[in-house]
Amino acid sequence: MKLIFFLVLCHLLLSGTHGADFCVGDSSKPSTPAGLACKTVSDVTVDDFAFSGLAATGNTSNIIKAAVTAAFVTQFPALNGLGVSAARIDIAVGGVIPLHTHSGATELLVVLKGEICAGFISNANDVYYKTVKAGEVMVFPQGLLHFQINSGSSEVEAIAFFNSPSPGLQITSIALFGNALPSDLVAGTTFIIKQTWGLKLSSINIRLKLGSSQTI
Repeated sequence: MKLIFFLVLCHLLLSGTHGADFCVGDSSKPSTPAGLACKTVSDVTVDDFAFSGLAATGNTSNIIKAAVTAAFVTQFPALNGLGVSAARIDIAVGGVIPLHTHSGATELLVVLKGEICAGFISNANDVYYKTVKAGEVMVFPQGLLHFQINSGSSEVEAIAFFNSPSPGLQITSIALFGNALPSDLVAGTTFIIKQTWGLKLSSINIRLKLGSSQTI
């Protein structure tokens, strides 16, 4: 029995190792189902493992008053195959990151500055939300609808970490109303009456539980 346990343990440990320490993505080569092709090791430098894209504040002069600056494998090829990525989130006063999902990753949000009302909706349609302040952390399980709203009186700065180099992103309102489906199909599948919806994505009015409304 001890021998069997030992062999199973060795298998589990060895199965998590790789033949190479890293695989810096080479965007000039065709991608594979497993990710980007590896850059030739002799061409890899220390600069491949550093990324400065999250240093600058994102431009929040837009309709949602927010900006997300990604450090995914597309922007930071050294993440290829490492199972991790990040993004900087800047939200101006009154701004919102609308309901969205990441099909490929769980998100761990760390608030660095300001406060947000953040939450997610489970597959059972249970809602979990609360105010998250600077220094606090909230997790959003993989694939679930979630959002972040600046609920304070100052700008928000946060970093989101993902357990995938390519977490994926689908914004719910765009997926529903910014697609190429005929209006009749959208109305019929979302129970929205065509004559009254008059939808323009840029003018959807969302009533926040915080007692204010934002147009996104």
